[in-house]
Amino acid sequence: MLHKSLIFCAAVFISTAAIADEWLRSIPEFELSDHTGVTHTLDTYLDKDFVVFYVQGVGCPIARIALPNYREVRDEFASKNIEFVMFNANIQDDIRRIAKEADEFGIDFPIIKDDGQVLAKALGVERTAEVFIVNPRTKEVLFRGPINDQLGYETQKVSASKHYLKDALNTVIAGGTVDMDNIPDSKGCLIAIFDT
Repeated sequence: MLHKSLIFCAAVFISTAAIADEWLRSIPEFELSDHTGVTHTLDTYLDKDFVVFYVQGVGCPIARIALPNYREVRDEFASKNIEFVMFNANIQDDIRRIAKEADEFGIDFPIIKDDGQVLAKALGVERTAEVFIVNPRTKEVLFRGPINDQLGYETQKVSASKHYLKDALNTVIAGGTVDMDNIPDSKGCLIAIFDT
């Protein structure tokens, strides 16, 4: 009986590890332009310790409301060697619409247009307002999830009580590994992913 229990536990562990590996994918090489016309590649960030990617979508209320939270994290980690950017994988959002949204809402981050949904497909993106911490040299995704617990569907707390992105950044800066079991799914607008 003990032998069967050990086999079961090992199978669960392997299955859980496989799910974790699938959840935290690696980022591919890419060459994409942002809403100001600047071209970004993974090599663009090689001098950075980490890059944080935020999934943006034109017209998404959750992505808009979460923007100050993302800006707050960037400002808090301004002295660290970390780049903060956004990318938009919505098929219907062209550069003109993205630039208009950036202007209207004072978005002071580069918004990379994810043509062909290269990043979204590779990272397994499903919704806006999700963030990813990436090591640009190893291409590893070290964290994915919401910025904090302030926003939900049709709910909004006055202030966040859990700061997932900040905690994850502090963990990886210290050389640790983020425990993804304690990170909930991100809330955001659905992104339609198209097969090519």
